[in-house]
Amino acid sequence: MQPLIDALVFIVDDDASVREALAWLLRSRRLASEHFASAEAFEERLAAEHHRGLPDEPRCLLLDVRMPGTSGLVLFERLAARGALESLPVIFLTGHADVPTAVDMVKRGAFDFCEKPFSDNALVDRIEQALGASLRAIEARRERQRLQQRIGELTEREREVMRRVVEGLPNKLIADQLAISVRTVEVHRARLFEKMEVRSAVELANLLRGA
Repeated sequence: MQPLIDALVFIVDDDASVREALAWLLRSRRLASEHFASAEAFEERLAAEHHRGLPDEPRCLLLDVRMPGTSGLVLFERLAARGALESLPVIFLTGHADVPTAVDMVKRGAFDFCEKPFSDNALVDRIEQALGASLRAIEARRERQRLQQRIGELTEREREVMRRVVEGLPNKLIADQLAISVRTVEVHRARLFEKMEVRSAVELANLLRGA
């Protein structure tokens, strides 16, 4: 798999040797990383970029389960509560004793877990898959934003026509309900399709399912 452009891997582990080894591994695979000795330091990093809005580059988080202070589990719960897991998939780094806990975290939305000592190739494979999932989530978010922008550009009358078109109503019935001519409905319908970048009522209905 080719490296994802601008991808970033966060490493949160209180063991400096683990952080350094992971950073070296990622560099050898042409993946950028930032590492943190605690959950608190990582949360400060996220807070610092919060004012800039949601990130546009794919990212994932390698997270130790047990750490002094805020544990990896608590950090994971906070990220989940903020709805961050789709664009920031979490891979837990765990010792043998924590495997059942890590499995439970996967059931609750973590991307995966890797048991220490881990296989370099297997870990990098999962990291690249997590970054791919992050990229897909970011692209889906962008598409939803573009869709909302298109909807926002519609006039109130076009929105009224759109709701009825999606319901499957014919132009004659739409005209009767809105007390306008069929020709006017046709004009609004054509403009609506142009603004929403669709060619049919079915395509419009499918598009709006993602709104």
